[in-house]
Amino acid sequence: MFVLYETPAGYAIFKLLDEKKLKEVDNLYQEFQTPDRANKLLKLKHFQKFNDTTEALAAATAAVEGKVSKPLKKTLKKLFGDEVQESLLVADAKLGNAIKDKFAVQCVYNTGVQELMRCIRQQADSLLGGLPKKEMTAMALGLAHSLSRYKLKFSPDKIDTMIVQAQCLLDDLDKELNNYIMRAREWYGWHFPELGKLITDNIAFVKTIKLVGTRDNMAVADLSDILPEDVEEKVKEAAEISMGTEISEDDTINIQCLCDEILSISEYRTHLYDYLKARMMAMAPNLTILVGETVGARLIAHAGSLINLAKHPSSTVQILGAEKALFRALKTKKDTPKYGLIFHAQLVGQASLKNKGKISRSLAAKASLATRVDAFGEEATFELGAAHKVRLEARLRLLEEGNLRKLSGTGKAKAKFEKYQAKSEVFTYDPGADNTLGLAKKRKHSDAAECSKSAKCQKIEPEDVAVEAEKSPETEDYSRSRSRSASRGRNRSSHSRSVSRSHSRSRSASASREVRKTTRDIYGRGRENGRENGDARYSEDERNGGGHSASPRRRYADDSPSPKRSSHSKRVRSESRRHGGGGGSSISRSRSTSHRD
Repeated sequence: MFVLYETPAGYAIFKLLDEKKLKEVDNLYQEFQTPDRANKLLKLKHFQKFNDTTEALAAATAAVEGKVSKPLKKTLKKLFGDEVQESLLVADAKLGNAIKDKFAVQCVYNTGVQELMRCIRQQADSLLGGLPKKEMTAMALGLAHSLSRYKLKFSPDKIDTMIVQAQCLLDDLDKELNNYIMRAREWYGWHFPELGKLITDNIAFVKTIKLVGTRDNMAVADLSDILPEDVEEKVKEAAEISMGTEISEDDTINIQCLCDEILSISEYRTHLYDYLKARMMAMAPNLTILVGETVGARLIAHAGSLINLAKHPSSTVQILGAEKALFRALKTKKDTPKYGLIFHAQLVGQASLKNKGKISRSLAAKASLATRVDAFGEEATFELGAAHKVRLEARLRLLEEGNLRKLSGTGKAKAKFEKYQAKSEVFTYDPGADNTLGLAKKRKHSDAAECSKSAKCQKIEPEDVAVEAEKSPETEDYSRSRSRSASRGRNRSSHSRSVSRSHSRSRSASASREVRKTTRDIYGRGRENGRENGDARYSEDERNGGGHSASPRRRYADDSPSPKRSSHSKRVRSESRRHGGGGGSSISRSRSTSHRD
């Protein structure tokens, strides 16, 4: 069983002579109280020394990340060339898994191994033997410094830490400047309140206070270098009629000292912004071209470094800085934010409200690519950022115009967007549509008066009215409408037609039977009354073998004059005969037709 021990000078391989001691973890420290007892338990098998500090740093970095370095590979190849069945005790579980995958060696890591490593560290000088203590100490110090630089991401070529500090200081200066300017406006406002509304620029306001002092000196002061002519005239007019209180000379001196501080902080802020701009263009030119110096520096400061920002996906870059809103939206199950620090970029600010989400997503995707080029690229150029910015501006124009098309690929045709226009259709109510009968319209008052006059002048016979009513077009229209309605009723369904026909036939048959029975009853009662009264007509009919054989017309013609008929009844009977048949047949036809309808 072998033990892998890592030192600042190199890798040491020990052979464990007594494996049973490893099981006694509580008493293992007793075996390392003296160097002699430690040498009896462990024996140095092989020592691989590092050539320089760079190789030592690479080996230490690989061990931290759980990887096998090149010096360790050489050492293990020499050790396990023949003795493959031996197991290896390691101080790191990740490193043990990597060795097991590379060399198919059983690696052991438990509490007994940890205690053994602590005991070896106590007697390292005696167990290694060939290395002086001073040299080991110097190697440990150099490796510690190198490893600290690596962990802090210290690089003389790309110093993103300076950018982070400069951006944080710039934000602090902005807050302090706002506080100082608000205090100066409020303080001097008690003496000259009208000045704050006339001068909106903070720096011009502070310079005016420093130059003039009290408002009494405003009339003789020359403000042409600070203010425009029209504003200067308004300030001098307002100073003459100001409603402010009087202040002493000490108050004026203190206010002017505050103005000096504001001007000095503002000047230093300008110098710091220029430094940040130059550093951003040197370190991340593509990101600076896309989102600007301030937003790019804030993204780097929020991520911690440029390399950390390059590791983030575009979706994370898009909402970077809006973590509080994101987790609140996830907790309440609402819409997540569409942008974070990237909202302050120039392209997002130019977009309308409905397109800010789309352009921020596109900008985050391009900014992620630009950050990776800046962090891992060899040449510091801004060609990629400039090309992406041109494409984003073109997409923004398309989104604002409302014409969507693909910027890459084969889809070059513009999409057609037709605006929906609501058509207002107003319908007026027609009261005449309520009448569903096909009757003639009402006549006007003038037509009714003329008709009444003509009726007074001309007398109309009732027979002519009956004939005209039969021949009038209104009657014909009414009959046609009745026939049409009957035909529509017959066409509804075959079943309804058969049922209606059977009912109409039964009704017509029953009606005809009733008519015949009534006629017989009438003629029978008349004959009996005639016999009782001694009427000669009925006796003569009986003698002649009559009964109902002779028609009533013939009997009336032979025996007595027939009753008088009106001209109207004559004309109706003649019309019925002319249309085919006697009166009884026409009556039965009309009845059957009415039943059928």
